[in-house]
Amino acid sequence: MDLATPLDLICRLIVRARENEAQVTAIETEEDPDPTDSDDSFAVLEDEANEVVEEEMLGLLEDLADDQQAEVLALAWVGRGTYDASEWDDALAEANELDQDKVTELMEMSMLAGYLDAGLAAFDLSCDGVGQID
Repeated sequence: MDLATPLDLICRLIVRARENEAQVTAIETEEDPDPTDSDDSFAVLEDEANEVVEEEMLGLLEDLADDQQAEVLALAWVGRGTYDASEWDDALAEANELDQDKVTELMEMSMLAGYLDAGLAAFDLSCDGVGQID
């Protein structure tokens, strides 16, 4: 399988999706203390909107051509186990025929980073050594 979508772009999307998934909904309190001064060590992970990461993910996905968006979606489906790697053509065909917006489908997919990572692994691909991805 040859990807039409650059591997480094998929890897960047994985990194941003991990950052997005690491954020937790902020707990509103009457006080507004500095999260770094809190006794709650996870308070620094709280971000109500996480807008910067979401906007970058959205931008990365929207800049892709339709066939590349379908490819990323099909890769996530393979990683999720909806399709096996041997069913790549079927996954890609369904992603191309999807009536709803592919970008929305990807943005709303929980565990997107893990699914994309697993999808790459199903084809013996990884982000190891790609660009500045660690």
